[in-house]
Amino acid sequence: MIHRTLRNTLLGKEHLKKVIIIYGARQVGKSSLLNDLYINEPKTLWLNGEDSNTRNILDSVSSQNVNVLFAKYNRIIIDEAQNILNIGLCLKIIHDNMPDLSIIATGSSSFDLANKVNEPLTGRKLEYKMFPLSFAEMVNHHGLFEEKKQLSQRLIYGYYPDVVCHPEDSRELLNNLSSSYLYKDILIWENLKKSDKIHKLLQSIALQVGSMVSYTELGNLCGLDNKTIEKYIALLEQAFIIFRIPSYARNQRNELKFGKKIYFYDNGILNAIIGNFSNIDLRNDVGALWENFIISERVKRCHYEQNYCSHYFWRTKQQTEIDLIEDKDGTIATFEFKWNAKRKANIPSSFAQAYPNATFKVITPDNIEDFLL
Repeated sequence: MIHRTLRNTLLGKEHLKKVIIIYGARQVGKSSLLNDLYINEPKTLWLNGEDSNTRNILDSVSSQNVNVLFAKYNRIIIDEAQNILNIGLCLKIIHDNMPDLSIIATGSSSFDLANKVNEPLTGRKLEYKMFPLSFAEMVNHHGLFEEKKQLSQRLIYGYYPDVVCHPEDSRELLNNLSSSYLYKDILIWENLKKSDKIHKLLQSIALQVGSMVSYTELGNLCGLDNKTIEKYIALLEQAFIIFRIPSYARNQRNELKFGKKIYFYDNGILNAIIGNFSNIDLRNDVGALWENFIISERVKRCHYEQNYCSHYFWRTKQQTEIDLIEDKDGTIATFEFKWNAKRKANIPSSFAQAYPNATFKVITPDNIEDFLL
């Protein structure tokens, strides 16, 4: 068992008697985590929102019958809770009538589940995101030396638990995941019978990782208008497949103020979408793969550590760039990412003049632990 960072967080929060909500993409290990924690715990009721009988029972929960339904349990766990029609109201009724009952719900799509729980559970919930396995989790599992040996593989195949545990089946597993299964919730939400447009959009984004994206250009490539592109990107982000990083602009006239970059939470999904699992030595996009990997891992780390900072990239009209800016309470740290440790980089002089208190560091495979541990 590879222990997840979120494990200790959950153990430390149950005493607060809040409804715990865990969001995350399909197959990142939400159910496995809860099994690890509670499978041998007595008086735990396991429910699955994809089961029609479960949905019927939870849809009919009321103040009159809630104690009868759950009186003999200390804890209830509801997996795939986004499938339950009025899940927020249901959880509120259970919590208000049985405040000592521990309640944990998981959902594979934040846009659906969050819309249903936010208002009913105001002040009653704690929310956490769960991602594919992380560099830090794997270091804790088998050590820094072993994980650094695997970096080339991670850039190609990523960190989905099944892929890490069954490397001989990596391609098949990733191809299955990157099909419509990964964004099944979006297809249901938008009532789309065909996933061609969304898959084409993801391919276009994957081929531009590390570069600024234009919704107009993406629209032309996919045959969609700008508003539809923006809507689909927001949904893909809320389904934990991609995330956006905006441009940083404060002081200089020539800073690009409205640019955006899009990254994937997992390199394996990125490579499956573009259909390229070639060895890292044969890739001409290794710089982009390294940038996607290192930034997504930093995002995971900051979330799990509850490090409340904002992430940006920086670029000027003259195309001077910084890969990542981390802004925490006004303190600015900047980073450049180089797969080849021999390649040198310095903070752009124009940025240093405009932001003299900013720190600068180059992150390579040689010092990755300084950035991700």
